[in-house]
Amino acid sequence: MDIAGKLFVVTGGGNGMGRETALLLLERGARVAAVDLSEEGLAGTVERAGAGAPISTHTLNIADRAAVEALPAAVEAAHGAPADALINVAGIIHRFVKVQELSIEEIERVIDVNFWGTVYTTKAFLPGLLTRPSAALVNFASMGALIPFPGQGAYGASKGAVKLFTETLLAELRSTNVQVQIVYPGAVMTNIAGNSGVSAPGGDQPAAAEPQGKSSMQGTTVERAAEIIVDGIAKGGFRIFIGKDSRMFDRLSRLSPTKSIVSIASKVGPMLGIR
Repeated sequence: MDIAGKLFVVTGGGNGMGRETALLLLERGARVAAVDLSEEGLAGTVERAGAGAPISTHTLNIADRAAVEALPAAVEAAHGAPADALINVAGIIHRFVKVQELSIEEIERVIDVNFWGTVYTTKAFLPGLLTRPSAALVNFASMGALIPFPGQGAYGASKGAVKLFTETLLAELRSTNVQVQIVYPGAVMTNIAGNSGVSAPGGDQPAAAEPQGKSSMQGTTVERAAEIIVDGIAKGGFRIFIGKDSRMFDRLSRLSPTKSIVSIASKVGPMLGIR
């Protein structure tokens, strides 16, 4: 898909990978509608973009169905044309604890944002995308959708649902103008824990976990992640992997699924009291 001249809607556009993806799209000649729960975060994205950049901001919770359903019209009003692409970056994690220690409310919150937020935005924008000469629909999964991480059970389940949902969209839309893609981030240096309102054991997230904060493990920078995402959209392949760790998890999950689960559990489990 050509990037220049297209209008991209980017959820999570107020921080991290969403912000850097939005900024890189602007650099490459696209227009952007940045969506985020944080008005302050969106203001920071606009400041980074610079005066006169073709970017609009839309402050809303993607788990709010009514707000999302009104978003396509708001984007079109701001830019004078329908969106050509939707990139669903926004997502949250939960406390790093075993499933039995999570409340139903915590599980529902993660499912609402990660899965239902993706469903709502997809349903809202897909009719318009189907009318464009060429369009793209890009959803974010996780390494946790390939191999489960102890302590992030509901998060992994939500991203596993996004994975299968997006694979179904690929099957259903393969003969249309809509390019369907799924992103698998590896360890990326974002502040997803802080943005989710949680902290990990010892103040840092597990080194093996995808949403890395200030871990000792060096992950992919958000700038490099954005390059991989935008280049992947331009090339058009279905799966976009960010980092060697993400590709490794994909191979392990297919070649030896049970052994992979046990291996990750042995590394991450002790932090949760699992032996």
